[in-house]
Amino acid sequence: MKTKHSLEAQDVKAILAAAEAEALANGWAVTIAVVDDGAHLLGLLRLDGAAASTAHMAPAKAVTSILGRRESKVYEDLVLNGRVSMLSAPALQAMLEGGVPIIVEGDFVGAVGVSGVKSDQDAQIARAGIAAILS
Repeated sequence: MKTKHSLEAQDVKAILAAAEAEALANGWAVTIAVVDDGAHLLGLLRLDGAAASTAHMAPAKAVTSILGRRESKVYEDLVLNGRVSMLSAPALQAMLEGGVPIIVEGDFVGAVGVSGVKSDQDAQIARAGIAAILS
C-alpha cells in the first residue's frame, strides 16, 4: 500500500498567507481557495474589495484543477481551441485559468484557486501560495 503526502492545517495557512501577500503586494482584491485531493474546501480567504462572485469562482477553479490533476487553464485552452464539448464535462465547474494543483513528490495533494483579477494574475497568486510549502 502506498503512503502519500497530504495537506495539513499549517500548510493551508501558509498557502493562504503567501497568496494573500502576493495579491496585496500587487494591489489585487481576490479570493483564494485551497482544496484537498478530494476537492474538499480546506481554506477560503476573500480579500477586502473582492467581488462576491469570486468567493464562488476561486473554489470552483481549485476543484477543476485537482479533479483533472492539471491547471484549470488547460481546460480553458481546450474550449478556446474549439473543443466546446468539454463544457459538458461533469464536476469541472470553472474551466478558467487560476486553478493550480499542488504536487508534492509526485502526489497531487490539493489545489489552489484564485479569482478576482486577470486570469494569469490569478494563477500567479496561486503559484505564490503553493511555493510557500514547497520551498
